[in-house]
Amino acid sequence: MEFLAIIVILLTVILFLTLLAVYQIKMAGMNVKDFWSFIQANETLDKLYAFSIKYEKLSPQQQILFLAEAEKIFDAFDKVPDALWEEEYAKYMEILNKYKDIKLVRWESQ
Repeated sequence: MEFLAIIVILLTVILFLTLLAVYQIKMAGMNVKDFWSFIQANETLDKLYAFSIKYEKLSPQQQILFLAEAEKIFDAFDKVPDALWEEEYAKYMEILNKYKDIKLVRWESQ
């Protein structure tokens, strides 16, 4: 019986913390979906940053993949306040610069 009471208390605490997190996200003026996409984009940002540093020359296929992933990141980061990602600003700018360079090269070749 005590075990059941502990489980109920833990579930109540978890539910309360979840509702509190959703409330704080809403108070910040964001949707939960936008916040979740920002979290996923933040993980992708780290991977793209490492990729952009490691590879100077990309094949046309790699360029297309890089551009598509970068656009997803830009969309997700645009939907959240800047204060949430100011620590990632340098990585974001590096990806943005690489994105612009690739777009320019692709535009010139066409």
